[in-house]
Amino acid sequence: MQTVTLEITGMTCGGCVRSVSNVLKALDGVAKAEVSLDKRNAVVDYDPAKVELDQLKRSVVEAGFEVAS
Repeated sequence: MQTVTLEITGMTCGGCVRSVSNVLKALDGVAKAEVSLDKRNAVVDYDPAKVELDQLKRSVVEAGFEVAS
């Protein structure tokens, strides 16, 4: 397992947090995703053998948010 912190912009409410959390948790290989509106980030525990970092970022972008590089 690896842990990564994704800096996310565009979240404005609890619904945004749920959206980001749901898209991340739906990915095969994601064990845990803790999304914070205050910190504007997501801390994700994932299995790099099943899901790549780019896939995590892409899923957040496809949900309508931005991920800082």
